[in-house]
Amino acid sequence: MPKSLVPDQIEPGHQTGQLSLAQIAMLPLYHRQTIPAEYIDAMGHMNVRWYMSLFDNATWRFFDAMGLDAGYFERSHAGGFALKHFVTYWAEVQAGQNVAVHTRILGRSEKRFHFMHFMVNESTGVAAAALEALGTHVDLRQRKSSPLPPRIARRFDTQLTEDSRLPWPAPVCGAIHI
Repeated sequence: MPKSLVPDQIEPGHQTGQLSLAQIAMLPLYHRQTIPAEYIDAMGHMNVRWYMSLFDNATWRFFDAMGLDAGYFERSHAGGFALKHFVTYWAEVQAGQNVAVHTRILGRSEKRFHFMHFMVNESTGVAAAALEALGTHVDLRQRKSSPLPPRIARRFDTQLTEDSRLPWPAPVCGAIHI
């Protein structure tokens, strides 16, 4: 996947907490969008529901990359359900600004996967928000969690191995565990 920011384009020393934009740029990009005026709320910035919408768009592309695509869901009568979300907001997003969402896998079990989306405001050059999530693979006939198929588990494991090699710890909330 392409990267939205490359380290040499980032202002030296710019960070959100202990997480720099250069670090976020190391992650796969799963969504990019210009924010329309209708996303703005009475506070004059993007409403929280649109953060979730953008994170959701990134989740579907992330799922596609892992093999959890529409064809798989239809053929296998399987799907993915959200179990937990934790959102952190660092900076406002305004109409007309461009945002990108990058994703890091944090862990996986037989049925579940723990991941984190990072939203970068490319117009201002700051990290805007993060969503930490726990999802589960489900058998849609039984409406119950079920094991990830081996080929999909391998894709998660391959990306998890790559993400585990990153030289920085993910800023997890501590409330989500597999």
